[in-house]
Formats: sequence, C-alpha cells, structure tokens
Amino acid sequence: MPRKMTLAAFSHPVRIYWEDTDAGGLVYYANYLKFFERARSEWLRALGFGQQRLRDEQGVMIVVADTSVRYLQPARLDDELDVTVALSAAARATLTLTQSALRGATLLADSRITLACVAAASLRPRRLPRAILDALASPTGRP
Repeated sequence: MPRKMTLAAFSHPVRIYWEDTDAGGLVYYANYLKFFERARSEWLRALGFGQQRLRDEQGVMIVVADTSVRYLQPARLDDELDVTVALSAAARATLTLTQSALRGATLLADSRITLACVAAASLRPRRLPRAILDALASPTGRP
C-alpha cells in the first residue's frame, strides 16, 4: 500500500531556448516532459542518488511508468521557468510525484508521474532501495 509523503517540493531552473520552441514560437508540448525529467534527475541527485550510480551500484533504474500532463499557459523563448518535483506517495517499487512548470507565480503545466524501480539487466520490477525510501521519509531528505 502506498505511503503518503510530505517531503517539500524541489525546484530546478530551466531557461527556454530556440530549440525548445515550435513554429509558433511556443514551447513544444513534448518538451515539458524533458523539463520534468531534468528536474526529477536533479531531485534524485540532491537526495544523493544519481541515476548512473543507482544503476552501477544497486543494479536498478528508476523509469517512468505513467504520466499525465495538463497544459495551461504557453512558455516562450527566453522565459525562465521553475520546474518543481513533489513526492505524493511511495510504495515498495513505485513513487508518485507531482511536477509543475512555473513562470514566476504563473502555472504553465503540471503533471502526475509514477516512477517504477526496475532491475537494470532485466527491466523487471524491483523494490526501491531502502536508502531511497529512508531519505524520502526523513524530514531532511537524507537517510
């Protein structure tokens, strides 16, 4: 059964470059998934769990199992965004996150993302490493 978590939101800055925009000068919708991925990777790194290290030392990868995104306002060239990550729930092999892309106080897009822990060699589900669960349960974000 998933455990409800209350870890404070993590924020990662993203600047919008020409390559992020479409022919209309707006951020292409799929690029928000890239922004969310970067923020999640930095969130894990800030907790002490780089993705390559998890693969090399624990033999696991954290992969996206499900996502839904709402697009509310467009981002444009040169905008500075804050992309947030907040943990909603943790189970034995999954984490549920909410993520947002904001320009100042304006919410541009938000997402609910479920991550799954899998064995790197077989891609079969595997329990999250205890150290990750301990870090997520700690008020400081550290085991």
